[in-house]
Amino acid sequence: MTEKIRQQLKLVHGVLEKVRSYQHAMSILSFDQETICPEKGMEEQGEVTAFLGAEAFRLRKDRAFIEAAEALYEDREELDPLDRVLVSSLHRAYLQTKNITPEKQLEFSKTYNKAYVDWLKARSASDYSLFAPSLQAVRDAQLEAVRLSEETYPTPYDAMLSDYEIGMSMEEIDGVFSVCRDRMVPFLKKIRESKKVIRTDFLHRTVTDDQQREMAKYLLDVLHYDFSRGAFTTTEHPFTDWPGKDDVRVTTHYYPDMFYSNIYSIIHECGHALYGQLQPAANYGHFLDMAPELPTSGQHESFSRFYENRLGRSREFIGLIYPRAKEIFPQVLGDVSEQEFYEAMNLVEPSFIRTEADEFTYTLHVIIRYEIEKEIVLKGADIAHLNELWNRKYQEYLGITPKNDREGILQDVHWTSGFGYFPTYAIGNLYNAMYYNRMKQEMDLPGALRAGDFAKINGWMAQNVFAEAARQQPKEWIRTVTGREFTPEDFLTYLEEKYGELYGVE
Repeated sequence: MTEKIRQQLKLVHGVLEKVRSYQHAMSILSFDQETICPEKGMEEQGEVTAFLGAEAFRLRKDRAFIEAAEALYEDREELDPLDRVLVSSLHRAYLQTKNITPEKQLEFSKTYNKAYVDWLKARSASDYSLFAPSLQAVRDAQLEAVRLSEETYPTPYDAMLSDYEIGMSMEEIDGVFSVCRDRMVPFLKKIRESKKVIRTDFLHRTVTDDQQREMAKYLLDVLHYDFSRGAFTTTEHPFTDWPGKDDVRVTTHYYPDMFYSNIYSIIHECGHALYGQLQPAANYGHFLDMAPELPTSGQHESFSRFYENRLGRSREFIGLIYPRAKEIFPQVLGDVSEQEFYEAMNLVEPSFIRTEADEFTYTLHVIIRYEIEKEIVLKGADIAHLNELWNRKYQEYLGITPKNDREGILQDVHWTSGFGYFPTYAIGNLYNAMYYNRMKQEMDLPGALRAGDFAKINGWMAQNVFAEAARQQPKEWIRTVTGREFTPEDFLTYLEEKYGELYGVE
Protein backbone atom coordinates (compact mmCIF):
# COMPACT_ATOMS: atom_id res chain seq x y z
CA MET A 1 0.00 0.00 0.00
CA THR A 2 1.43 3.37 -1.01
CA GLU A 3 1.69 6.33 1.34
CA LYS A 4 -0.88 8.17 -0.79
CA ILE A 5 -3.41 5.38 -0.34
CA ARG A 6 -2.68 5.26 3.40
CA GLN A 7 -3.42 8.98 3.72
CA GLN A 8 -6.60 8.70 1.68
CA LEU A 9 -7.76 5.83 3.88
CA LYS A 10 -6.95 7.86 7.00
CA LEU A 11 -9.05 10.77 5.71
CA VAL A 12 -11.99 8.50 4.85
CA HIS A 13 -11.88 6.74 8.24
CA GLY A 14 -11.66 10.09 10.04
CA VAL A 15 -14.79 11.42 8.36
CA LEU A 16 -16.65 8.17 8.97
CA GLU A 17 -15.76 8.34 12.65
CA LYS A 18 -17.59 11.69 12.83
CA VAL A 19 -20.53 10.37 10.80
CA ARG A 20 -20.72 7.37 13.14
CA SER A 21 -21.08 9.75 16.10
CA TYR A 22 -23.99 11.55 14.43
CA GLN A 23 -25.61 8.23 13.59
CA HIS A 24 -25.15 7.02 17.16
CA ALA A 25 -27.02 10.09 18.42
CA MET A 26 -29.73 9.64 15.78
CA SER A 27 -30.15 6.02 16.78
CA ILE A 28 -30.63 6.96 20.44
CA LEU A 29 -33.20 9.62 19.51
CA SER A 30 -35.03 7.21 17.21
CA PHE A 31 -35.10 4.56 19.94
CA ASP A 32 -36.51 7.13 22.34
CA GLN A 33 -39.11 8.26 19.80
CA GLU A 34 -40.39 4.71 19.36
CA THR A 35 -40.42 3.83 23.06
CA ILE A 36 -40.94 6.63 25.61
CA CYS A 37 -41.13 9.95 23.73
CA PRO A 38 -44.36 11.81 24.63
CA GLU A 39 -46.85 12.16 21.79
CA LYS A 40 -46.56 15.94 21.53
CA GLY A 41 -42.77 15.74 21.42
CA MET A 42 -42.67 13.36 18.47
CA GLU A 43 -42.58 15.88 15.66
CA GLU A 44 -39.94 18.12 17.28
CA GLN A 45 -37.75 15.13 18.10
CA GLY A 46 -38.10 13.95 14.54
CA GLU A 47 -36.92 17.32 13.31
CA VAL A 48 -33.83 17.09 15.51
CA THR A 49 -33.14 13.62 14.12
CA ALA A 50 -33.57 14.93 10.57
CA PHE A 51 -31.13 17.77 11.35
CA LEU A 52 -28.49 15.37 12.64
CA GLY A 53 -29.02 13.19 9.60
CA ALA A 54 -28.52 16.18 7.33
CA GLU A 55 -25.28 17.05 9.14
CA ALA A 56 -24.01 13.50 8.74
CA PHE A 57 -25.02 13.63 5.09
CA ARG A 58 -23.15 16.94 4.70
CA LEU A 59 -19.94 15.33 6.01
CA ARG A 60 -20.21 12.60 3.39
CA LYS A 61 -20.72 15.23 0.70
CA ASP A 62 -17.39 16.92 1.54
CA ARG A 63 -15.34 17.18 -1.65
CA ALA A 64 -12.08 15.92 -0.08
CA PHE A 65 -13.89 12.89 1.37
CA ILE A 66 -15.54 12.04 -1.94
CA GLU A 67 -12.30 12.41 -3.89
CA ALA A 68 -10.40 10.22 -1.43
CA ALA A 69 -13.14 7.56 -1.36
CA GLU A 70 -13.43 7.49 -5.16
CA ALA A 71 -9.64 7.27 -5.55
CA LEU A 72 -9.61 4.35 -3.12
CA TYR A 73 -12.34 2.68 -5.13
CA GLU A 74 -10.22 2.97 -8.27
CA ASP A 75 -7.27 1.39 -6.38
CA ARG A 76 -9.41 -1.09 -4.40
CA GLU A 77 -7.40 -4.14 -5.44
CA GLU A 78 -4.51 -2.77 -3.37
CA LEU A 79 -6.61 -2.54 -0.21
CA ASP A 80 -7.26 -4.90 2.66
CA PRO A 81 -10.35 -7.03 1.74
CA LEU A 82 -12.48 -5.34 4.40
CA ASP A 83 -11.50 -1.86 3.23
CA ARG A 84 -12.36 -3.02 -0.27
CA VAL A 85 -15.90 -3.84 0.90
CA LEU A 86 -16.12 -0.40 2.53
CA VAL A 87 -14.98 1.65 -0.47
CA SER A 88 -17.27 -0.34 -2.79
CA SER A 89 -20.18 0.61 -0.54
CA LEU A 90 -19.05 4.25 -0.43
CA HIS A 91 -18.83 4.30 -4.23
CA ARG A 92 -22.37 3.00 -4.52
CA ALA A 93 -23.59 5.59 -2.00
CA TYR A 94 -21.80 8.29 -3.97
CA LEU A 95 -23.58 7.34 -7.18
CA GLN A 96 -26.91 7.32 -5.34
CA THR A 97 -26.47 10.67 -3.63
CA LYS A 98 -24.07 12.78 -5.72
CA ASN A 99 -27.02 14.76 -7.15
CA ILE A 100 -28.84 15.10 -3.81
CA THR A 101 -27.99 18.29 -1.95
CA PRO A 102 -27.99 18.45 1.87
CA GLU A 103 -31.11 20.61 1.57
CA LYS A 104 -32.86 17.97 -0.53
CA GLN A 105 -31.77 15.25 1.90
CA LEU A 106 -33.27 17.25 4.78
CA GLU A 107 -36.49 17.61 2.79
CA PHE A 108 -36.62 13.83 2.30
CA SER A 109 -35.97 13.23 6.01
CA LYS A 110 -38.81 15.55 6.99
CA THR A 111 -41.15 13.78 4.57
CA TYR A 112 -40.40 10.41 6.14
CA ASN A 113 -40.67 11.75 9.68
CA LYS A 114 -44.03 13.40 8.96
CA ALA A 115 -45.21 10.12 7.46
CA TYR A 116 -44.31 8.31 10.68
CA VAL A 117 -46.20 10.84 12.81
CA ASP A 118 -49.23 10.70 10.48
CA TRP A 119 -49.14 6.90 10.50
CA LEU A 120 -49.30 6.89 14.29
CA LYS A 121 -52.32 9.22 14.21
CA ALA A 122 -54.06 7.25 11.47
CA ARG A 123 -53.39 3.94 13.20
CA SER A 124 -54.75 5.28 16.47
CA ALA A 125 -57.92 6.43 14.69
CA SER A 126 -58.03 3.37 12.40
CA ASP A 127 -58.47 5.82 9.53
CA TYR A 128 -56.25 5.25 6.49
CA SER A 129 -57.31 8.58 4.93
CA LEU A 130 -55.19 10.38 7.57
CA PHE A 131 -52.07 8.61 6.27
CA ALA A 132 -52.74 8.43 2.52
CA PRO A 133 -51.36 11.93 1.64
CA SER A 134 -48.11 11.18 3.48
CA LEU A 135 -47.82 7.80 1.76
CA GLN A 136 -48.15 9.61 -1.57
CA ALA A 137 -45.42 12.03 -0.47
CA VAL A 138 -43.15 9.11 0.52
CA ARG A 139 -43.62 7.47 -2.87
CA ASP A 140 -42.87 10.75 -4.68
CA ALA A 141 -39.78 11.37 -2.54
CA GLN A 142 -38.43 7.88 -3.15
CA LEU A 143 -39.07 8.09 -6.88
CA GLU A 144 -37.29 11.46 -6.94
CA ALA A 145 -34.30 9.94 -5.13
CA VAL A 146 -34.19 7.14 -7.70
CA ARG A 147 -34.28 9.67 -10.57
CA LEU A 148 -31.41 11.62 -9.00
CA SER A 149 -29.29 8.49 -8.55
CA GLU A 150 -26.64 7.66 -11.16
CA GLU A 151 -27.02 3.94 -10.59
CA THR A 152 -29.02 2.21 -13.32
CA TYR A 153 -31.69 -0.46 -12.79
CA PRO A 154 -34.34 -2.03 -15.03
CA THR A 155 -37.13 -0.34 -13.05
CA PRO A 156 -37.46 2.15 -10.17
CA TYR A 157 -38.64 -0.70 -7.96
CA ASP A 158 -35.42 -2.63 -8.68
CA ALA A 159 -33.52 0.42 -7.43
CA MET A 160 -35.58 0.44 -4.23
CA LEU A 161 -35.03 -3.30 -3.73
CA SER A 162 -31.28 -2.82 -4.06
CA ASP A 163 -31.27 -0.61 -0.96
CA TYR A 164 -32.42 -3.60 1.09
CA GLU A 165 -31.30 -6.68 -0.86
CA ILE A 166 -28.43 -5.73 -3.11
CA GLY A 167 -27.97 -8.04 -6.07
CA MET A 168 -31.54 -9.35 -5.99
CA SER A 169 -33.80 -8.29 -8.86
CA MET A 170 -37.57 -7.95 -9.08
CA GLU A 171 -37.55 -10.57 -11.84
CA GLU A 172 -35.85 -13.08 -9.51
CA ILE A 173 -38.21 -12.33 -6.64
CA ASP A 174 -41.22 -12.65 -8.95
CA GLY A 175 -40.03 -16.13 -9.87
CA VAL A 176 -39.33 -17.25 -6.31
CA PHE A 177 -42.57 -15.83 -4.92
CA SER A 178 -44.66 -17.39 -7.68
CA VAL A 179 -43.25 -20.82 -6.75
CA CYS A 180 -44.01 -20.16 -3.08
CA ARG A 181 -47.52 -18.94 -3.82
CA ASP A 182 -48.34 -21.83 -6.15
CA ARG A 183 -47.30 -24.43 -3.57
CA MET A 184 -48.42 -22.70 -0.37
CA VAL A 185 -51.95 -21.55 -1.26
CA PRO A 186 -53.20 -25.07 -2.20
CA PHE A 187 -51.40 -26.59 0.82
CA LEU A 188 -53.02 -24.00 3.10
CA LYS A 189 -56.40 -25.12 1.74
CA LYS A 190 -55.56 -28.73 2.74
CA ILE A 191 -54.55 -27.60 6.23
CA ARG A 192 -57.78 -25.66 6.67
CA GLU A 193 -59.79 -28.71 5.58
CA SER A 194 -57.89 -31.05 7.94
CA LYS A 195 -59.84 -32.74 10.75
CA LYS A 196 -56.96 -32.13 13.16
CA VAL A 197 -58.14 -30.09 16.16
CA ILE A 198 -55.48 -28.06 17.98
CA ARG A 199 -56.34 -26.88 21.46
CA THR A 200 -56.41 -23.06 21.59
CA ASP A 201 -58.66 -22.20 24.56
CA PHE A 202 -55.67 -21.16 26.69
CA LEU A 203 -54.08 -18.83 24.12
CA HIS A 204 -56.05 -15.78 25.21
CA ARG A 205 -56.00 -16.22 28.97
CA THR A 206 -55.02 -12.99 30.71
CA VAL A 207 -51.46 -12.36 31.89
CA THR A 208 -49.75 -9.35 33.49
CA ASP A 209 -47.02 -7.14 32.08
CA ASP A 210 -44.75 -8.24 34.94
CA GLN A 211 -45.18 -11.89 33.95
CA GLN A 212 -44.41 -11.09 30.33
CA ARG A 213 -41.37 -9.06 31.30
CA GLU A 214 -40.10 -12.01 33.34
CA MET A 215 -40.65 -14.35 30.40
CA ALA A 216 -38.85 -12.02 27.99
CA LYS A 217 -35.86 -11.78 30.34
CA TYR A 218 -35.79 -15.57 30.73
CA LEU A 219 -35.82 -16.11 26.95
CA LEU A 220 -33.05 -13.58 26.38
CA ASP A 221 -30.97 -15.40 28.99
CA VAL A 222 -31.66 -18.78 27.36
CA LEU A 223 -30.54 -17.42 23.97
CA HIS A 224 -27.35 -15.95 25.49
CA TYR A 225 -28.18 -12.32 24.78
CA ASP A 226 -25.44 -10.27 26.47
CA PHE A 227 -27.12 -7.81 28.85
CA SER A 228 -23.81 -6.06 29.52
CA ARG A 229 -24.00 -4.89 25.90
CA GLY A 230 -27.78 -4.61 25.51
CA ALA A 231 -31.13 -3.72 27.01
CA PHE A 232 -34.80 -4.32 26.30
CA THR A 233 -38.04 -2.40 26.65
CA THR A 234 -41.48 -2.18 25.00
CA THR A 235 -42.79 -0.37 21.93
CA GLU A 236 -45.79 -0.33 19.59
CA HIS A 237 -43.95 -2.11 16.76
CA PRO A 238 -41.01 -4.23 18.06
CA PHE A 239 -37.58 -3.60 16.57
CA THR A 240 -33.87 -3.94 17.32
CA ASP A 241 -31.64 -0.89 17.50
CA TRP A 242 -27.89 -0.86 17.24
CA PRO A 243 -26.36 2.45 18.32
CA GLY A 244 -22.85 1.04 18.71
CA LYS A 245 -20.59 -1.98 18.95
CA ASP A 246 -21.41 -2.54 22.61
CA ASP A 247 -24.99 -1.26 22.57
CA VAL A 248 -27.49 -3.54 20.82
CA ARG A 249 -31.05 -3.01 22.08
CA VAL A 250 -34.21 -5.04 21.60
CA THR A 251 -37.87 -4.19 22.12
CA THR A 252 -41.05 -6.21 22.48
CA HIS A 253 -44.72 -5.60 23.26
CA TYR A 254 -47.11 -6.96 25.86
CA TYR A 255 -50.70 -7.89 25.08
CA PRO A 256 -52.65 -8.98 28.18
CA ASP A 257 -54.57 -11.64 26.24
CA MET A 258 -51.79 -12.86 23.89
CA PHE A 259 -48.89 -14.10 26.05
CA TYR A 260 -47.29 -15.89 23.11
CA SER A 261 -46.90 -12.68 21.09
CA ASN A 262 -44.24 -11.38 23.47
CA ILE A 263 -42.49 -14.77 23.44
CA TYR A 264 -41.94 -14.80 19.69
CA SER A 265 -41.43 -11.06 19.40
CA ILE A 266 -38.50 -11.13 21.83
CA ILE A 267 -36.99 -14.26 20.24
CA HIS A 268 -37.24 -12.63 16.80
CA GLU A 269 -35.57 -9.41 17.93
CA CYS A 270 -32.93 -11.35 19.82
CA GLY A 271 -32.02 -13.06 16.54
CA HIS A 272 -31.22 -9.64 15.08
CA ALA A 273 -29.34 -8.63 18.20
CA LEU A 274 -27.18 -11.75 18.36
CA TYR A 275 -25.73 -10.87 14.98
CA GLY A 276 -24.87 -7.42 16.35
CA GLN A 277 -23.22 -8.89 19.42
CA LEU A 278 -21.44 -11.80 17.69
CA GLN A 279 -20.20 -10.36 14.41
CA PRO A 280 -16.41 -10.04 13.98
CA ALA A 281 -14.95 -7.06 15.84
CA ALA A 282 -12.88 -6.22 12.76
CA ASN A 283 -16.07 -5.10 11.02
CA TYR A 284 -16.17 -2.04 13.28
CA GLY A 285 -12.47 -1.31 12.88
CA HIS A 286 -12.97 -1.15 9.14
CA PHE A 287 -16.26 0.79 9.41
CA LEU A 288 -18.34 -1.92 7.81
CA ASP A 289 -21.17 -0.79 10.07
CA MET A 290 -21.14 2.30 7.84
CA ALA A 291 -21.76 0.15 4.73
CA PRO A 292 -25.55 0.10 5.01
CA GLU A 293 -26.37 -2.49 2.35
CA LEU A 294 -24.62 -5.31 4.23
CA PRO A 295 -25.85 -7.36 5.91
CA THR A 296 -28.91 -6.97 3.74
CA SER A 297 -32.37 -6.90 5.23
CA GLY A 298 -32.94 -10.42 3.90
CA GLN A 299 -29.80 -11.68 5.61
CA HIS A 300 -30.83 -9.96 8.85
CA GLU A 301 -34.37 -11.33 8.65
CA SER A 302 -32.91 -14.78 8.12
CA PHE A 303 -31.15 -14.45 11.50
CA SER A 304 -34.23 -13.27 13.39
CA ARG A 305 -36.63 -15.75 11.84
CA PHE A 306 -34.13 -18.57 12.26
CA TYR A 307 -34.25 -18.07 16.03
CA GLU A 308 -37.97 -17.26 16.11
CA ASN A 309 -39.26 -20.11 13.94
CA ARG A 310 -36.71 -22.75 12.99
CA LEU A 311 -35.47 -22.94 16.58
CA GLY A 312 -38.17 -21.22 18.63
CA ARG A 313 -41.13 -23.20 17.31
CA SER A 314 -39.30 -26.52 17.20
CA ARG A 315 -40.47 -29.40 19.36
CA GLU A 316 -37.11 -29.39 21.17
CA PHE A 317 -37.15 -25.69 22.06
CA ILE A 318 -40.78 -25.84 23.21
CA GLY A 319 -39.77 -28.73 25.46
CA LEU A 320 -36.87 -26.69 26.81
CA ILE A 321 -38.92 -23.62 27.79
CA TYR A 322 -42.18 -25.34 28.74
CA PRO A 323 -41.38 -25.93 32.46
CA ARG A 324 -40.32 -22.31 33.04
CA ALA A 325 -43.22 -20.93 30.98
CA LYS A 326 -45.60 -22.97 33.12
CA GLU A 327 -44.05 -21.47 36.28
CA ILE A 328 -44.30 -17.90 34.95
CA PHE A 329 -47.82 -18.29 33.51
CA PRO A 330 -49.55 -20.81 35.85
CA GLN A 331 -53.00 -19.39 35.03
CA VAL A 332 -52.34 -20.05 31.33
CA LEU A 333 -50.41 -23.31 31.19
CA GLY A 334 -51.41 -24.99 34.44
CA ASP A 335 -53.68 -27.46 32.66
CA VAL A 336 -51.82 -27.52 29.33
CA SER A 337 -49.48 -30.36 28.31
CA GLU A 338 -46.16 -29.85 26.53
CA GLN A 339 -47.63 -31.39 23.37
CA GLU A 340 -50.62 -29.03 23.49
CA PHE A 341 -48.25 -26.09 23.98
CA TYR A 342 -46.16 -27.20 20.98
CA GLU A 343 -49.18 -27.64 18.72
CA ALA A 344 -50.68 -24.28 19.70
CA MET A 345 -47.38 -22.48 19.02
CA ASN A 346 -47.52 -24.00 15.52
CA LEU A 347 -51.20 -23.41 14.84
CA VAL A 348 -51.95 -22.46 11.23
CA GLU A 349 -54.81 -20.00 11.06
CA PRO A 350 -55.11 -17.14 8.56
CA SER A 351 -55.08 -13.84 10.44
CA PHE A 352 -54.82 -10.15 9.70
CA ILE A 353 -51.66 -9.04 11.52
CA ARG A 354 -48.38 -9.94 9.83
CA THR A 355 -46.29 -9.80 13.00
CA GLU A 356 -48.69 -12.20 14.73
CA ALA A 357 -49.04 -14.53 11.75
CA ASP A 358 -48.25 -18.20 12.08
CA GLU A 359 -45.08 -19.55 10.49
CA PHE A 360 -46.89 -21.01 7.48
CA THR A 361 -49.08 -18.07 6.42
CA TYR A 362 -46.48 -15.39 7.20
CA THR A 363 -44.86 -15.58 3.77
CA LEU A 364 -48.23 -14.96 2.12
CA HIS A 365 -48.58 -11.73 4.14
CA VAL A 366 -45.25 -10.64 2.68
CA ILE A 367 -46.15 -11.58 -0.89
CA ILE A 368 -49.32 -9.45 -0.61
CA ARG A 369 -47.26 -6.42 0.44
CA TYR A 370 -44.73 -7.04 -2.32
CA GLU A 371 -47.42 -7.10 -4.97
CA ILE A 372 -49.00 -3.91 -3.62
CA GLU A 373 -45.62 -2.14 -3.53
CA LYS A 374 -45.10 -2.88 -7.20
CA GLU A 375 -48.57 -1.47 -7.92
CA ILE A 376 -47.67 1.72 -6.02
CA VAL A 377 -44.26 2.26 -7.60
CA LEU A 378 -44.70 0.95 -11.14
CA LYS A 379 -48.40 1.14 -11.95
CA GLY A 380 -49.56 4.32 -10.27
CA ALA A 381 -51.92 2.62 -7.82
CA ASP A 382 -54.73 4.78 -6.44
CA ILE A 383 -53.12 5.56 -3.08
CA ALA A 384 -56.23 7.26 -1.71
CA HIS A 385 -58.07 3.93 -1.93
CA LEU A 386 -55.16 1.56 -1.39
CA ASN A 387 -56.88 0.04 1.64
CA GLU A 388 -59.45 -1.44 -0.74
CA LEU A 389 -56.73 -3.19 -2.77
CA TRP A 390 -55.18 -4.43 0.47
CA ASN A 391 -58.48 -5.97 1.59
CA ARG A 392 -59.04 -7.68 -1.77
CA LYS A 393 -55.58 -9.26 -1.63
CA TYR A 394 -56.22 -10.62 1.87
CA GLN A 395 -59.45 -12.19 0.72
CA GLU A 396 -57.78 -13.71 -2.33
CA TYR A 397 -54.72 -15.18 -0.59
CA LEU A 398 -55.88 -15.89 2.96
CA GLY A 399 -59.64 -16.00 2.66
CA ILE A 400 -60.20 -13.19 5.19
CA THR A 401 -61.06 -9.48 4.96
CA PRO A 402 -59.86 -6.92 7.54
CA LYS A 403 -62.65 -5.29 9.54
CA ASN A 404 -60.87 -1.94 9.77
CA ASP A 405 -57.76 -0.07 8.62
CA ARG A 406 -55.84 -0.66 11.86
CA GLU A 407 -55.83 -4.42 11.36
CA GLY A 408 -55.45 -3.89 7.63
CA ILE A 409 -53.25 -1.44 5.77
CA LEU A 410 -52.17 0.56 8.85
CA GLN A 411 -50.67 -2.35 10.77
CA ASP A 412 -47.06 -1.90 9.54
CA VAL A 413 -44.78 1.09 9.97
CA HIS A 414 -42.46 0.28 7.04
CA TRP A 415 -44.07 2.39 4.32
CA THR A 416 -43.39 5.56 6.30
CA SER A 417 -39.78 5.24 5.09
CA GLY A 418 -40.34 3.86 1.60
CA PHE A 419 -40.68 0.64 -0.38
CA GLY A 420 -38.55 -2.41 -1.08
CA TYR A 421 -38.16 -3.77 2.45
CA PHE A 422 -41.09 -6.17 2.75
CA PRO A 423 -39.92 -8.92 0.36
CA THR A 424 -36.78 -9.36 2.44
CA TYR A 425 -38.82 -10.93 5.26
CA ALA A 426 -39.71 -13.86 3.03
CA ILE A 427 -36.26 -14.00 1.44
CA GLY A 428 -34.89 -14.36 4.97
CA ASN A 429 -37.04 -17.46 5.47
CA LEU A 430 -35.52 -19.00 2.35
CA TYR A 431 -31.94 -18.23 3.39
CA ASN A 432 -32.27 -19.70 6.87
CA ALA A 433 -33.95 -22.85 5.61
CA MET A 434 -30.82 -23.44 3.55
CA TYR A 435 -28.30 -22.89 6.35
CA TYR A 436 -30.46 -24.76 8.86
CA ASN A 437 -30.00 -27.87 6.70
CA ARG A 438 -26.23 -27.42 6.64
CA MET A 439 -26.15 -26.80 10.40
CA LYS A 440 -28.13 -29.99 11.02
CA GLN A 441 -25.57 -31.96 9.01
CA GLU A 442 -22.66 -30.62 11.04
CA MET A 443 -23.99 -30.82 14.60
CA ASP A 444 -26.66 -32.50 16.71
CA LEU A 445 -29.01 -29.54 16.56
CA PRO A 446 -32.02 -31.24 18.21
CA GLY A 447 -29.75 -32.37 21.07
CA ALA A 448 -28.30 -28.88 21.50
CA LEU A 449 -31.81 -27.41 21.63
CA ARG A 450 -33.04 -29.93 24.17
CA ALA A 451 -30.01 -29.13 26.34
CA GLY A 452 -30.34 -25.36 25.86
CA ASP A 453 -26.76 -25.31 24.55
CA PHE A 454 -26.94 -21.94 22.83
CA ALA A 455 -23.22 -21.41 23.31
CA LYS A 456 -22.76 -24.18 20.74
CA ILE A 457 -25.59 -23.01 18.48
CA ASN A 458 -24.52 -19.35 18.55
CA GLY A 459 -20.91 -20.36 18.04
CA TRP A 460 -21.83 -22.19 14.85
CA MET A 461 -23.87 -19.22 13.69
CA ALA A 462 -21.04 -16.78 14.43
CA GLN A 463 -18.47 -18.87 12.57
CA ASN A 464 -20.55 -19.98 9.60
CA VAL A 465 -23.37 -17.48 9.09
CA PHE A 466 -22.48 -14.17 10.77
CA ALA A 467 -18.78 -14.05 9.86
CA GLU A 468 -19.16 -13.05 6.19
CA ALA A 469 -22.60 -11.41 6.32
CA ALA A 470 -21.22 -7.86 6.26
CA ARG A 471 -18.53 -8.76 3.76
CA GLN A 472 -20.30 -10.54 0.89
CA GLN A 473 -23.40 -9.78 -1.15
CA PRO A 474 -26.21 -12.21 -0.34
CA LYS A 475 -25.94 -14.56 -3.32
CA GLU A 476 -22.21 -15.04 -2.74
CA TRP A 477 -22.79 -15.27 1.03
CA ILE A 478 -25.43 -18.02 0.80
CA ARG A 479 -23.09 -19.97 -1.51
CA THR A 480 -20.30 -19.57 1.04
CA VAL A 481 -22.56 -20.65 3.90
CA THR A 482 -24.25 -23.62 2.19
CA GLY A 483 -22.26 -24.47 -0.93
CA ARG A 484 -25.45 -24.10 -3.00
CA GLU A 485 -27.30 -21.51 -5.06
CA PHE A 486 -30.24 -19.61 -3.59
CA THR A 487 -33.47 -21.64 -3.78
CA PRO A 488 -36.93 -21.71 -2.15
CA GLU A 489 -36.96 -25.53 -2.17
CA ASP A 490 -35.53 -26.06 1.35
CA PHE A 491 -38.12 -23.76 2.89
CA LEU A 492 -41.10 -25.18 1.02
CA THR A 493 -40.08 -28.77 1.78
CA TYR A 494 -39.70 -27.87 5.46
CA LEU A 495 -43.19 -26.33 5.61
CA GLU A 496 -44.82 -29.24 3.81
CA GLU A 497 -43.11 -31.86 5.99
CA LYS A 498 -43.66 -30.10 9.32
CA TYR A 499 -47.24 -29.02 8.80
CA GLY A 500 -48.15 -32.12 6.83
CA GLU A 501 -47.21 -34.17 9.89
CA LEU A 502 -48.93 -31.79 12.33
CA TYR A 503 -52.21 -31.67 10.39
CA GLY A 504 -52.12 -35.14 8.83
CA VAL A 505 -52.11 -33.92 5.23
CA GLU A 506 -49.88 -34.51 2.19
